[in-house]
Amino acid sequence: MPTDFDSIVILTGAGISAESGLATFRGPDGLWEGHRVEDVCTPEALARNPALVHRFYDERRAKLAEVAPNPAHEALAALDRAWSGDLLIVTQNVDDLHERAGASRLLHMHGELNSALCAACGKAVAWVDPLPPGSACTGCGAPSLRPDIVFFGEMPYDMERIEEALAQADLFVSIGTSGAVYPAAGFVQMARHYGARTLELNLDPSAGSSYFEESRLGPASELVPELVRDLLG
Repeated sequence: MPTDFDSIVILTGAGISAESGLATFRGPDGLWEGHRVEDVCTPEALARNPALVHRFYDERRAKLAEVAPNPAHEALAALDRAWSGDLLIVTQNVDDLHERAGASRLLHMHGELNSALCAACGKAVAWVDPLPPGSACTGCGAPSLRPDIVFFGEMPYDMERIEEALAQADLFVSIGTSGAVYPAAGFVQMARHYGARTLELNLDPSAGSSYFEESRLGPASELVPELVRDLLG
């Protein structure tokens, strides 16, 4: 694989955090931590049963204290520190493992567990404690804080910036994604349209594997450090 790239965009999904012990977004049984995704990750679910939705994300937030970044997160953080060109890590994950590994050129397109969003004024604030329904916003005072998670039917964050980065990318890498959740699943086609080389690193072929010029199969904790070593020479 050539390494004469300047601008890199990396997309990470649940597969990169699975080796740290976090459940993938939708398991083989179609459930996320024992719940139908439709019951914990839609605006309708929040309106119908706010106690369940808040409790679900409280439990996911608490789980973060039990896990640590793995070699894949650490390798991307090393790339972030060493890469002199443009780099953007876009994650679909809502955990904080990229940050804890040391990555800084990072966007959470689907929100963050350690953040609360005011449904009234739109202000987001750092949040690491339980978040019961009716918690008050520190900005406007409304009792409207909710998990800062992009639910199905809501617009992912920073799409304009992501699309600009994809248009400039020389290399697009997808790591540990299902290739089935849009708009992220369409990033490979956008990157190819603008002329980027495309590479997939995944445990198994994804729903979008056929769109990539190259796919490497195996654990992220092995494949990602190998890629970073190649890129950094």
